[in-house]
Amino acid sequence: MSAVAILGLWWVWMAAALVLGILELLVSGFFFLGFAVGAALTGLIVLMPFTPGLALLLAIFAAMSLVAWLVLRRIFKAHDDQSRIIREDINK
Repeated sequence: MSAVAILGLWWVWMAAALVLGILELLVSGFFFLGFAVGAALTGLIVLMPFTPGLALLLAIFAAMSLVAWLVLRRIFKAHDDQSRIIREDINK
């Protein structure tokens, strides 16, 4: 079975999403959560009647992972950030 045929199966993407989700539980810091969401969304896209090629499928996965990571970063951002922006030189 070729790589295109394997990556064209919806359950492969869902299994990858599950594995990445489990990895996220083991490694804290939201490293794998965006990839897990991207894989799950790609698995749902593969269920649709059209069959994208390997390059388009990987591009969809990358785009969905990036968007998911940006959304999750905004959702889980710390609200009580203690950083300050210093606009003037304190050494004057």
